[in-house]
Amino acid sequence: MAPYSLLVTRLQKALGVRQYHVASVLCQRAKVAMSHFEPNEYIRYDLLEKNINIVRKRLNRPLTLSEKIVYGHLDDPANQEIERGKTYLRLRPDRVAMQDATAQMAMLQFISSGLPKVAVPSTIHCDHLIEAQLGGEKDLRRAKEINQEVYNFLATAGAKYGVGFWRPGSGIIHQIILENYSYPGVLLIGTDSHTPNGGGLGGICIGVGGADAVDVMAGIPWELKCPKVIGVKLTGSLSGWTSPKDVILKVAGILTVKGGTGAIVEYHGPGVDSISCTGMATICNMGAEIGATTSVFPYNHRMKKYLNKTGRADIANLADEFKDHLVPDPGCHYDQLIEINLNELKPHINGPFTPDLAHPVAEVGSVAEKEGWPLDIRVGLIGSCTNSSYEDMGRSAAVAKQALAHGLKCKSQFTITPGSEQIRATIERDGYAQILRDVGGIVLANACGPCIGQWDRKDIKKGEKNTIVTSYNRNFTGRNDANPETHAFVTSPEIVTALAIAGTLKFNPETDFLTGKDGKKFKLEAPDADELPRAEFDPGQDTYQHPPKDSSGQRVDVSPTSQRLQLLEPFDKWDGKDLEDLQILIKVKGKCTTDHISAAGPWLKFRGHLDNISNNLLIGAINVENGKANSVRNAVTQEFGPVPDTARYYKEHGIRWVVIGDENYGEGSSREHAALEPRHLGGRAIITKSFARIHETNLKKQGLLPLTFADPADYNKIHPVDKLTIQGLKDFAPGKPLKCIIKHPNGTQETILLNHTFNETQIEWFRAGSALNRMKELQQK
Repeated sequence: MAPYSLLVTRLQKALGVRQYHVASVLCQRAKVAMSHFEPNEYIRYDLLEKNINIVRKRLNRPLTLSEKIVYGHLDDPANQEIERGKTYLRLRPDRVAMQDATAQMAMLQFISSGLPKVAVPSTIHCDHLIEAQLGGEKDLRRAKEINQEVYNFLATAGAKYGVGFWRPGSGIIHQIILENYSYPGVLLIGTDSHTPNGGGLGGICIGVGGADAVDVMAGIPWELKCPKVIGVKLTGSLSGWTSPKDVILKVAGILTVKGGTGAIVEYHGPGVDSISCTGMATICNMGAEIGATTSVFPYNHRMKKYLNKTGRADIANLADEFKDHLVPDPGCHYDQLIEINLNELKPHINGPFTPDLAHPVAEVGSVAEKEGWPLDIRVGLIGSCTNSSYEDMGRSAAVAKQALAHGLKCKSQFTITPGSEQIRATIERDGYAQILRDVGGIVLANACGPCIGQWDRKDIKKGEKNTIVTSYNRNFTGRNDANPETHAFVTSPEIVTALAIAGTLKFNPETDFLTGKDGKKFKLEAPDADELPRAEFDPGQDTYQHPPKDSSGQRVDVSPTSQRLQLLEPFDKWDGKDLEDLQILIKVKGKCTTDHISAAGPWLKFRGHLDNISNNLLIGAINVENGKANSVRNAVTQEFGPVPDTARYYKEHGIRWVVIGDENYGEGSSREHAALEPRHLGGRAIITKSFARIHETNLKKQGLLPLTFADPADYNKIHPVDKLTIQGLKDFAPGKPLKCIIKHPNGTQETILLNHTFNETQIEWFRAGSALNRMKELQQK
């Protein structure tokens, strides 16, 4: 065995440990730290086991893995009512993670709570505010200058309230979590919809809004509607051009963007062992695109291998001891079962404009010709939180290397986004980054970049029809570059690389030939790459700020004249009356994601300033009255104008308003700004055919009424010129529908029923004006 000093050195290099003795990592057999950054916070598998045993005895049946981890974190396992899809669970998550765009509002709300410190380990990750423009170093330098005020606020707030801070350049939140914080059996919540990425390491990791994070950081039990469990049984094994990404692309095609709503997707079966740990993370990550609460894989040797490689052998050894609780019970029941034979699975590419429009790569070219989609690929983009692992970069480099050997470079523009500083440093050391540059790529900063619209794109004009292919997760209209005519397709990094080399959607790397510089035809071989580096990971630069033990002297300043940050004022309490004569701000036609409700891209800079960011309210939503975006009728002046301006007019004139929406309203990101903005500008209710899970919760947290038509056909009874009265709020109770009176301009009226999913606690949020107001009331009592 290597000498202790050498082992210490290797661990420090692999983990990036610079301020702790590794004795806490190597020792403490009975007490294993949750992460090497928090040596005094321990994994409680003993408590997980105790709670599972209590629940198993009560339910008297085999448990799925999802149930074991979720029920194992119940606040009161002996008395909690448990019924999948119906009851609300009170849970005790192990930790909280926040990305910088959502952390601003989360920390502003935590400051408003008046609490001195967070109650659970929590971290902030700077990844959303770095715009892709010129390349990694230049873009990072520019972001630090532009966002200095916000970064300083997050750093000082983290130091003041006991939150770890990952500086800009450290990497994407979900890759950092996988490398450092996720572990088998953890219950982690994160203020980003792709938090489920951690399920690749056997944890239940759930995306939430900032108000939910505040509850957990305040030590309050977190409420979650008891999820159903969708089982995905994998048989066979991955091979050739087929990748882990193809599993979730296939599942998205089966379940659609709302098929996973209210459920955890649990992968199992013999095919699981053919997928790397980071590959499992990819699959879980993009589970957000089917509306799933989260996704998870059972603990296995691939996870152990990853834990060992990332310096967490002690966690792997402890997980081995408790493995029975980290896999599903034999004979457990799934609410829905999907079976996929990996031997038969072909490479897929999904899009455009929605991540559930699935095509085999072999067929997408002919479909594109038929539909009139542009065949020429303008840009290929690899990376993002979904596909930026060492294995992803290696498989892409393996494709690029073959092209270079035949004198070819990419016909399309090509960008590469490393997932973390550790990945960047390691692929630089091992030559992958240079191969990708040589084939024509530009290595961007360790950040979200174009995936979330942080892309200063110069090669096209807005409104120009074009195609891009990415290894990202989301491809809604205008998502990546704010151009509604960009046809974005999502696929695996290796397929993106192959298509960027060929320059067309009509290329199928499994069957088609390329022509080398010498005029000879050749076919790309299926890529092969190591799932983990053979040497240790290179941690790169130190980018972590640990909160000080004594923060009593730490100041957190927010200037009253700042255009980036704004302290929050409490929302008004419910006045105890029914909502009379609500004006319809907009009746939305078709898909309305959180990108439509609160756009990202250039608006990210206002995420800490509620009034300023409210100027993007619903600017992407299509108005059923005229088929236009950001154009609604002002009911008083009868003039058409921007949605935010109309909402502000109503607020100034004391006119309360409502939004009418279609199916799966609020799908996509976890951003709570999509709930804060309508509340701030005077909205009182959002009435739709159905909601996405996170957005519905966010609306409740901010004192709004998310309501659904008891009969979806009633959507057609309401017209933008009508007024609505919502009755029954004095007797507001769980499971009891509310009445809605539709008042037409001609004097006629119709009455319809509106359903809701409020429980008693959430009704108290509404009455208090918001969940934060209710928390303060309870503190005062």
